[in-house]
Amino acid sequence: MGSKRNGLKKEGFVLSVDVGTTTIRCHVYDKEAKIRGSCTTKVVLLYPEPGLVEMDPEELWKGFVAVVKGAVQDAGVHMSQLLALGISTQRATFTTWDRKTGVPFHNFISWQDLRGAELVGSWNRSCTMKTIHSAMKVLHLLSRHKRFLAASLIVFSTQHVTFRLIWALANYKQLRQAVAEGNCYFGMIDTWLLYKLTKGLVHATDYSNASATGIFDSYQMCWSGLLCSLVSLPVSILPKVQNTGHHFGYTDPSIFGASIPIMSVMADQQAAMFGECCFDVGDTKITMGTGTFMDINTGNKPHTSVAGLYPLVGWKIGSEVVYLAEGNAADTGTAIKWAQELELFSDVRDTSAMAYSVADSDGVCFVPSFSGLQAPLNDPGACASFMGLKPSTTKCHLVRAILESVAFRNKQLYETMLKEMHIPITKIRADGGVCANDFIMQLTADLVCRKVTRSQHHEMSCLGAAFVAGLGVGFWRSREELKRLQSPDRVFLPKGAGRTDGGSGGLSGEYIAILQSWERALRRCMN
Repeated sequence: MGSKRNGLKKEGFVLSVDVGTTTIRCHVYDKEAKIRGSCTTKVVLLYPEPGLVEMDPEELWKGFVAVVKGAVQDAGVHMSQLLALGISTQRATFTTWDRKTGVPFHNFISWQDLRGAELVGSWNRSCTMKTIHSAMKVLHLLSRHKRFLAASLIVFSTQHVTFRLIWALANYKQLRQAVAEGNCYFGMIDTWLLYKLTKGLVHATDYSNASATGIFDSYQMCWSGLLCSLVSLPVSILPKVQNTGHHFGYTDPSIFGASIPIMSVMADQQAAMFGECCFDVGDTKITMGTGTFMDINTGNKPHTSVAGLYPLVGWKIGSEVVYLAEGNAADTGTAIKWAQELELFSDVRDTSAMAYSVADSDGVCFVPSFSGLQAPLNDPGACASFMGLKPSTTKCHLVRAILESVAFRNKQLYETMLKEMHIPITKIRADGGVCANDFIMQLTADLVCRKVTRSQHHEMSCLGAAFVAGLGVGFWRSREELKRLQSPDRVFLPKGAGRTDGGSGGLSGEYIAILQSWERALRRCMN
């Protein structure tokens, strides 16, 4: 704390908010990256029909304002002591609104929403796509440009914004009218929050969020004009794409009683990657929350994938662009929460002990595909199921099978990464609520034959957005300083393996057989 002539200079803090799929949380961080105050609220998901998942934009905004006020109060600090605001958000959840009045035309359509599934299916099977794939293959052969190879392999997914937005344009008349009149703004959660925080002055997003929409060209670093014209999306409604670390503007003083500089906007998985200090090529993180996301830092080049790993912009700060390749499994926390609602257990913290209380899952396999299977299988039509149930099956066996399925999907994603990337994986860090489960962590380390480090902070997205915002105002000076602030909670070493080189030699025979029967169960759930 420096002093001024007029007395003590007040200590400064960085404020960060993470809008996840199930919660909005806000933390106030001090210089040591310690949390000085927190506040959380639930995100209310609306399910108007089976397969549709929405959120009310105004309720989300109220929740955002409430957690900021709550965290600052909890920290016992003044709004004027907040030197920067960082925002991390779930990706590819969007709404559209009237640019004059700021009134949304419809609810947020969530990344989990399946209303675009039929369109996605018919486009992926269409002659147009086959023609594009062939043309791009030829261009790749002639030019050897990776982006043409990527385009020759592209398949649309319901998790991308593209076809949910096409659905909205087809089904909401007011929205179509506003687009025709040039009076429509489109935005993900970050764009909506920036618009509300600045009272309509800013319509923007950052590169990490834009790259997760499916409408962005990560090779050219701009919205894809080709894709927009192909599927008739109006480019005019899309927000301006800014750096991840950027002075987006100030919060309007009428909201919090002070103008706080908004210094970072970031997609949640990329923010978690930054929070884990995965700054170097080959650094990998596994976030196990509602879904599992495995990301690897591929440096300054986007990765072109054959197996459905998605090339993302990790962050753009100054002139530096860092790319990630990502694989995901959609139903990690979802499966555990579902088991809790069925009363297979009462407290999530008991699940690890329950799984360890039996020698194995007694031949039971669980397939966690409530919203289809992602890379490397890529089947949105897969169903969730238990297989191999017997009269001797107990709750503990069922719980163990569910936890095993999470680790098995981790192994699958890891193998896909290794096969595709040709980048030596340097370190693996885990975060997200589900990583508090020791059984899943240990089994993951055993299966991938690598040490896996779990952070003390489970909420890395919040920390990552704070780090970027803090660097932007000189609150922290360098990434080396950020690395020094890290405190690992626990290291999980692969059992019976002195090896941490990622070879599969350490995998015990019992698990090879269980893994094979689980993979057979997966195939039976497909289509």
